[in-house]
Amino acid sequence: MNHTFTLGKALMLSLTLTTALQSCQTDGKSGSGQPDLLQANLDTTVNPGDDFFTYANGGWLKKHPIPASESSWSIGKEVQNEIYARLRAINEEAASAKAAAGSNQQKIGDFWATGMDSVTANKQGIAPIKPELDRIAAMRTPQDVQAEIARLRPLGVSALIGTYVGQDAKNSDKMALQLWQDGLGMPNRDYYFNKDARTSNIRKEYVQHLTNMFKLSGQDAATAAANSARVMQLETALAKSSRKLEDLRDPYANYNKMSVAELGKLTPGIEWKSLLAQMELRKADTVIVGQPEFYQTAGKLLTSSSIEDWKAYLHWHLLHAYAEVLSKPIDDEHFRFYGAVLQGKKEQRARWKRVLDNEEAAMGEMLGQLFVKEYFKPATKERYEKMVQNVTASFREHIQQLDWMSDSTKQKALAKLGKITPKVGYPDKWKDYSSLTIDRSSYAQNMMRANQWQYRYNISKLGKPVDRTEWEMTPQTYNAYYNPSNNEIVLPAAIFAIPGLRDEDADDAVVYGYGGASTIGHELTHGFDDQGSQFDEKGNLRNWWSKKDRAAFEKRVNSIVRQFNGYQVLDSLRINGKATAGENIADLGGIVIGLDAFKKTEQYKKGEKIGGLTPTQRYFLGYALGWQSHQRDEVLAQRILTDVHSPAKYRVNGPMADVPEFYEAFGVKPTNALYRPDSARVTIW
Repeated sequence: MNHTFTLGKALMLSLTLTTALQSCQTDGKSGSGQPDLLQANLDTTVNPGDDFFTYANGGWLKKHPIPASESSWSIGKEVQNEIYARLRAINEEAASAKAAAGSNQQKIGDFWATGMDSVTANKQGIAPIKPELDRIAAMRTPQDVQAEIARLRPLGVSALIGTYVGQDAKNSDKMALQLWQDGLGMPNRDYYFNKDARTSNIRKEYVQHLTNMFKLSGQDAATAAANSARVMQLETALAKSSRKLEDLRDPYANYNKMSVAELGKLTPGIEWKSLLAQMELRKADTVIVGQPEFYQTAGKLLTSSSIEDWKAYLHWHLLHAYAEVLSKPIDDEHFRFYGAVLQGKKEQRARWKRVLDNEEAAMGEMLGQLFVKEYFKPATKERYEKMVQNVTASFREHIQQLDWMSDSTKQKALAKLGKITPKVGYPDKWKDYSSLTIDRSSYAQNMMRANQWQYRYNISKLGKPVDRTEWEMTPQTYNAYYNPSNNEIVLPAAIFAIPGLRDEDADDAVVYGYGGASTIGHELTHGFDDQGSQFDEKGNLRNWWSKKDRAAFEKRVNSIVRQFNGYQVLDSLRINGKATAGENIADLGGIVIGLDAFKKTEQYKKGEKIGGLTPTQRYFLGYALGWQSHQRDEVLAQRILTDVHSPAKYRVNGPMADVPEFYEAFGVKPTNALYRPDSARVTIW
């Protein structure tokens, strides 16, 4: 499974799943005596050759309707609920303890106390951000606007200038200043231009949302309406110069290195030297610009748009950034648009869960230290490190056996695979939060200080050696990723869980499908997908392929792009095969690599049935288990436009249609809906 994790929106990373050990029962029950999990999830009214996703998960979906507070429900949400309960216990204990000032427990307890204190938040209203709103209202010149943008960036406000420090894609040993397109209030550029009825309605609702938020911050109706029009006009101009989702996946097109002086000539209207100094980036002399055309437009707008336009724009983005931690009317209106309109949620999630989400963003590794100490033992870490070794060995064999790649390029691919660093469970070294101040003054102020801490932590890396031990996810995150610049796969502790099934009760077939395929194999394959394959074993953006081999690879990539372009998901919306290519390649790669690793286990060799299912059937069902998920139409439509992952149903049915062993395991015939003739099946890794 995967999601996209971003740091400054630079890295296209991904997600995963995993679990357990061997237990070969033949009576349809697990080692604990409970009914077999896979059997319990089946919908046997569906032919697996027509819709394997529903066949595998239909029973579970019927028993797990989407809660009113959610836009979707999934096995990941079930795991997350267990994590929430554990984190809540940690927080409540910290809040009631008389912890030493400055200790991690004191900071966790105070953050929780202010987050749960809705009475004080309602009394304070917009007071916590009023000084910043007053600064915006006092702007008089374009220089004032740029100074305020610089001031807001450390506060976590995404307003026009998207700076961050990250590894240089062509020199992974160096940390470089990066610029990425930024500053839109809707999910991406397509929301400003698509003409379908669904998106057109969202645009109307967005304008109304802007008006409502301006009114809630104290403006009269006429002023609020005028300011919402100003924001929409500015954001539409920025959106026009923003790149599309699929274009953001080209690492060469999004790598434009230049001096700060050259950037200034390219983008007249932005005083970069002064702006970067105000953003505490005085040392920067070069910058890697992702989308130069975006900043050319930004520079023009800074001089051509009125100060009143920029006052409205910055007022809105500051209010938007802190809406969830201010008073209830503001929080409710924020939910109405971003939760109900965009995602179809019927009601707000419980406050305590949303506080935990913000705490995760603010100081996640602080929680992580306590989480793994209590819930992820060293023996568990060792177990999954061994599985990584087994799946990596299988991938090595796949590369050696490729019939479309020359021996010279194979050797380079094998060298890259051998250099991939696996990180399992939790980091060996934790972040130091000693300089972060958290107290009981206000929820919003705690978030402000946390945002400033995160910003300064990031920019402090400029000019320093790359810390390759660092994690970009916390141990309690139900997610994982491949980082091309570090050539590493990172698998947090929380991903190693199946709700209702203990590790010792899970047979190898489930383990290798759920964890080996959709997690480990998936992440390893990201090093060799359409994007990751452009980075070498040291994590540098460099072509290590022969021209002929690259062409053969691209031919296979184009085949999977065409396959997924053909899936119509909702209304007139189809999967964007080019934007989702990396994830679709990784899904297919994970399945075939994980399967061959599973074939080396005793369970596969014995061939005994569990719950009436063969080992191979259980393997494929184990993979599908990781994609137990359904969502409201609103969020499905949003993901089609903004997500580099295909919807869960197609992450099961899509790759299965390309795997010969799936046809054999479930007797798939030419008359079945998933059937693809041999010539149409995609094979890559």
